[in-house]
Amino acid sequence: MNMDMNSMSYIHLMKEDIVNEYDWEGNIDLLNIVLLGVTNEVPKREERYELHRLISTLLSNEIEAEEKLNMIELEYQIPVSEELREEVNLMCNLSEGIEERAAEKTLRETNKKVITNMHRKGYTLEQIAEIVEIKPEEVGKIIEEESMSV
Repeated sequence: MNMDMNSMSYIHLMKEDIVNEYDWEGNIDLLNIVLLGVTNEVPKREERYELHRLISTLLSNEIEAEEKLNMIELEYQIPVSEELREEVNLMCNLSEGIEERAAEKTLRETNKKVITNMHRKGYTLEQIAEIVEIKPEEVGKIIEEESMSV
């Protein structure tokens, strides 16, 4: 970019009808965002909560995939195709994978702190390895990594 040249940019949103045409009455140059709070509790079954209930059901990590599919089919009369079934299963597995990775990361970080603290207190690599249940070589590697990051 040439720093000697002044510039000004105008970035804005544009309306483009993808499915059906709708005359938006709001200011098209303003960004419009809809926020929807979702908790683990699925809202009660009332017409005014219908969309909220559907989204909460789909995103819930408390409801099993098969139960989600049943609710989608019975409450909302949405046909459950094999493709939708696969997508819901994938979504459920994805959230479980994210939880597992977060738990593993927390455990690794905790182990690093424990190993580092034990090393500072004079425990041998073998003693530390026995307590945290990993190989002494791995303990040595962690201690080396942690000492380099300080």
